[in-house]
Amino acid sequence: MPLAIGDLAPPFSLQEAPGVIADVGACFGREPVVILFYPLAFSGACTEEFCGIRDDWAAWSQLGTKVFGVSIDNPFVSAKFRESENLPFPLLSDFNKTVTTEWGCLCEDLMGLKGVAKRAAFVVGADGRIRYAWVSDDAGVQPDLEAVKAAVAAG
Repeated sequence: MPLAIGDLAPPFSLQEAPGVIADVGACFGREPVVILFYPLAFSGACTEEFCGIRDDWAAWSQLGTKVFGVSIDNPFVSAKFRESENLPFPLLSDFNKTVTTEWGCLCEDLMGLKGVAKRAAFVVGADGRIRYAWVSDDAGVQPDLEAVKAAVAAG
């Protein structure tokens, strides 16, 4: 079951690139954090979602939030996807599926692929609690990024 609004966000660290660890949990309780789970790097829907954020990065920056993408792709793929799309925020590898499972975002079967991340969006407030939670069973559906930004702005 996915984490819900009001839940304390479980801290985690994942690889941002081979051998480079991002301690996302260190941000909890200090500043707002947006966590975007996505099924697979380089897929059309994931590229569309993240390039949309990239193209609207000035608005995201004004919110004073950290943004992280999380997938089960290996760290080499995540780093290449970020580089190729010139994304201004980290993409993290949950290759072992621990965070994706803990946050309730593991898809058992996506077109025959077992154990990929569902498309999901969470906002963790500066108090370390979930302020916004959205998880889709349809990998083609995009999160409402305006609602995500509104949740960040609301505190």
